Amino acid sequence: MRCVSGALSVSASSHGTMNLYLIFLIALCNVTCLRASRVVVSLFALQLGATQFVIGLLIAMYSLFPALLALYAGRLSDRRGTRLPMLIGSIGLVMGLLLPAAVPGMPALFASAALFGMSYIFYHVAVQNLLGEISGETERTRNFSNYTLMISTGGFAGPLFAGFSIDQAGYSATYLYLALVAMIPVLAQTFAGGMRRGKTAGTVKQKSRSQIAGARELLAQAPLRRTLITSAAVLTGTDLFQFYMPIYGHSIGLSATQIGVVLSMVAIAGFIIRIGMPALVRRAGEEPLLAYSLFLGGATYLLFPFFTDITVLTCIAFMLGLSLGCGQPLSLIMAYARAPQGRSGEVLGLRLTINNFTHIAVPLVFGSLGSALGLAPVFWVNALMLAGGGALNRTRRA
Repeated sequence: MRCVSGALSVSASSHGTMNLYLIFLIALCNVTCLRASRVVVSLFALQLGATQFVIGLLIAMYSLFPALLALYAGRLSDRRGTRLPMLIGSIGLVMGLLLPAAVPGMPALFASAALFGMSYIFYHVAVQNLLGEISGETERTRNFSNYTLMISTGGFAGPLFAGFSIDQAGYSATYLYLALVAMIPVLAQTFAGGMRRGKTAGTVKQKSRSQIAGARELLAQAPLRRTLITSAAVLTGTDLFQFYMPIYGHSIGLSATQIGVVLSMVAIAGFIIRIGMPALVRRAGEEPLLAYSLFLGGATYLLFPFFTDITVLTCIAFMLGLSLGCGQPLSLIMAYARAPQGRSGEVLGLRLTINNFTHIAVPLVFGSLGSALGLAPVFWVNALMLAGGGALNRTRRA
């Protein structure tokens, strides 16, 4: 069955169509809250007088539990189904947003970041696994592309809403508004009849193995290993920009609304490039296109610290969005396609584990350096990571 509405084309088997609509609604709301919370937490911490090192610790808290639990979350969705992890994760997001609204202060921000990261990883792995399960071989690329269009839309709406709301209503009220948005996925998953348990549950009998042994087994597969490393570079480039752009914007005197506009440009560009991505893949191929996009992302990261004008920063952010907007769905599709039979959730979890360990290392290492050297090293390290991912894929092509 196929339904076309505007730029979004939904393709799925008849039993999965309602699931797709719910997945897209849930993804839109949760990603909007995630992207908005990253703007709010950075600017709120700066207002409370936090140093760049403390903000680095705060950013790392978003990734600490995902790094530890992502592989387990993937196995849980493989063995127990996807609905329960998605629901528990969505409820945790609501709680993580309500905490700073009720008790403003640095302790609440740290607790919120930890709870948000832990909850989001269970939702995030499960929803991607569910999307892959209900998609046939010919439908998977389209459905994952449409899913990432929802991510782009949330990436646009979240920072823009956060910046405007901070300027107009303050930080506590913004957290409260976001918690109301995060309630929509909870209600949808609780009461909507179209959500299935997930067909993997109870159908895959896996051998008992430790998480370390399972990860080593997956990483021993060279094509999958390259995809996971490249994916980590792409997702790290996306997520750290969401954290450090508000800090950089605050340091050069931009308002919260202006910071939100710059961040939203990344999402707008990502939305545009994903509409034309199927044609680009047919023309260039998946791995070459991924390499070119990562080189472009590295170049834009290098440029960012040299400019303070809002118009120039918006244009650079748009170019970065073209790069990351192409790289994220490509790496996700390639990771799912190269996963061993019955272990797609585990692969997606391992993908996020590698990514989140990078998230922890970069803020901690360069948060302290930022106090002495400024934010430029953070942007340059991201440039090197993206360029390295591009070189890895270019070498594979050769």
